[in-house]
Amino acid sequence: MGTSKAKQLLLKFLSLFSAVRGYNILVLIAAQYLVAIFVFSPTKSLTKVLFDIHLLFVVLATVFVIAGGYIINNFYDVKVDKINRPLKSSIDNHIKQATKLRLYFLLNFIGFGFGVLISLRAALFFALYIFAIWFYSHKLKKHPFVGVLSATVLTVLPFFAVFVYFGNFHKIIFMYAGFLFLVIMVRQLIKDLQNIKGAIANNYSTFPVVYGEKKTKQLAILLLVFTSILVVILFRYAAIGSMQYFFYFALVVLLIVGIYLWLSKTRNDYRILHNILKLLLLLGVVCLLFSDTSLLLDKVINRLN
Repeated sequence: MGTSKAKQLLLKFLSLFSAVRGYNILVLIAAQYLVAIFVFSPTKSLTKVLFDIHLLFVVLATVFVIAGGYIINNFYDVKVDKINRPLKSSIDNHIKQATKLRLYFLLNFIGFGFGVLISLRAALFFALYIFAIWFYSHKLKKHPFVGVLSATVLTVLPFFAVFVYFGNFHKIIFMYAGFLFLVIMVRQLIKDLQNIKGAIANNYSTFPVVYGEKKTKQLAILLLVFTSILVVILFRYAAIGSMQYFFYFALVVLLIVGIYLWLSKTRNDYRILHNILKLLLLLGVVCLLFSDTSLLLDKVINRLN
């Protein structure tokens, strides 16, 4: 009896972890702190950044709001996921739809609460962000270009929260944000190609459904060209430091993705491409550690002292 109850609790935990995309949340936390340490506040010591209570509130507000966003997206996409991601759907179903809805409101309430603790402006930002995620899940994602664009904007916005908090307006930050924006948009187009079967079955007018696979590929490749141009421009800035090696690698990956995308025909091909870009984005976050190795050493030494 005890073993059965423990198994049920484990399944519910795994279901919740899957519904809120726990792995994405963990990456987001790491990304926000790395961006805060090495991009937005390079002159501050490691201790000051890590123990900045308001930055902690920004991160927590973002985490709870995005977790709520994943849940409401999962709530609306339950039929689509049964077709596109049957395994994930079976895991997610260990938590009832009514429970997911209650969790959605609870997570957003907590996230908004942390926003209030930061400032009224931050509270307004997170309130609008909560509404935008709901509106995307309920309406926007069913439309072709607007769905792709809004999904990309909503993915980049958490970094904008940290950006606003530190008030760092260096040109290179906009360039790096542009790189992330374009790669995420390409990934979203590929994700729509991967999920075209479920979109058609549920009358979602995603970009591939409306304009076809060929035009979707052409748009994605055009965006990859723009991304590559942006990377070349980034090489002009000495401030990227050792990050230049990441961008050299990124150029090669983008070229491979473009060629592979044009030749891709199956759902598995699109899944591989989606995962490649996901790993590239993750590597881009990790490589922030090496944007300025002397800065990293200075921060560690200051922490030890």
